[in-house]
Amino acid sequence: MEKINAIGRRKAAVARVYLTEGNGNIVIDKRPLDVYFPSSILQYVVKQPLTKLDVAEKYDIVAHVDGGGYTGQAEALRLAIARALVKINPEDKSALRAEGFMTRDARSVERKKPGQPKARKRFQFSKR
Repeated sequence: MEKINAIGRRKAAVARVYLTEGNGNIVIDKRPLDVYFPSSILQYVVKQPLTKLDVAEKYDIVAHVDGGGYTGQAEALRLAIARALVKINPEDKSALRAEGFMTRDARSVERKKPGQPKARKRFQFSKR
């Protein structure tokens, strides 16, 4: 099997994933998963599509992430892994979609407006 690649995005984070047959190693930016994401919750988020399809021990994953914070990167990785798994076996798409792993979360930071300190916050109003 050749390398299967896919891309995932979330907020400002972009994840490029390369899937090959192997024994379940996940390497992110040349570091193992448990070193890159010390939080067990984020490790769980990254592995969700693999555990849903019971293929966690079947594929090796090499990923490059850029931008955003830890949570955005983890969720971008989840989307990229799900997309790569669908490229391998298109019948898995409905199972992954039912869990919400195939949907690009479009929520991002609202832009700051002129004449305001933040996106929605206003400066204090003074009548006189």
